[in-house]
Amino acid sequence: MRIILLMFFCGIIFCASGKICAQIYYFSDQIGKFKDASSFTYSSAGFIYVTDSGTDEIYKLDTAGNVLKSAGGFGWDPGLFDDPTGVFANPLTVYVCDKNNHRVQRFDKDLNYFWLLTTRNSDTTDLRFGYPLGCMVSPQGDLYILDSENKRIVKFDLFGNFVLNFGGYDAGNYSLSAPQSIAISNSNSLFVADGKQIVIFDQYGNGSGIVSSMNELKKINITYNMLSVCSDSAVYFCNLNLQDLKLKELNLNGIDKTPEIKDSFILFNKLYVLTKETILVFIKL
Repeated sequence: MRIILLMFFCGIIFCASGKICAQIYYFSDQIGKFKDASSFTYSSAGFIYVTDSGTDEIYKLDTAGNVLKSAGGFGWDPGLFDDPTGVFANPLTVYVCDKNNHRVQRFDKDLNYFWLLTTRNSDTTDLRFGYPLGCMVSPQGDLYILDSENKRIVKFDLFGNFVLNFGGYDAGNYSLSAPQSIAISNSNSLFVADGKQIVIFDQYGNGSGIVSSMNELKKINITYNMLSVCSDSAVYFCNLNLQDLKLKELNLNGIDKTPEIKDSFILFNKLYVLTKETILVFIKL
């Protein structure tokens, strides 16, 4: 078992060498306007998708912040939401966690409703999920759902057939206690923000690593090889191409006060930070 311990103290991360590791980003722009944004993601087709728990909608934006399409609204019918809390997008499809309706909904890239998956009322306990907070699709098309009700990950194939669940009470050191968000790498490793740690699994549900911190971690995103994870007030990152995972804090300059952070992702030399009402854009010079 490989356990990586990284201590977060006073907003600074100390690497194994004892040196302070930090990256400086400078405020550049502010895009989008939301009521109570909950999560966002970047599609490699060049679009940003944002879920808004305040309006029960999802928005498709370009990287300049222009709203190209919106969908949803409060309700129980297909295509509507009751607290959308997580989103994943690839060039063709968008998956949204519809938390209080206990389901994941699938849309096309233009937010036209296509399909939904719900299993909470199933007689088979292994495949049930409730109050989903995050979902990811692997390069092979497998769908992973963060089941916050049962504190585990449930995996389905590209046709919606149950495959397995993992991270539950029987997972030993890799049992999830307060999972909040998931992300998947190009190598099919899953990263779960679980309270004050990141728990790492392979595609078969085997635990492969733990990153511990002193802060409650909220959201994880992976864009290409860059992983970002945020607490309420800070953003950290690591390069997944490196053999040893070392989280580094991102120093955010150019704003008077950092608002509550909802989510974040890194795209080349830019950092996008989601707050309740907008997206803050920072540039690494």
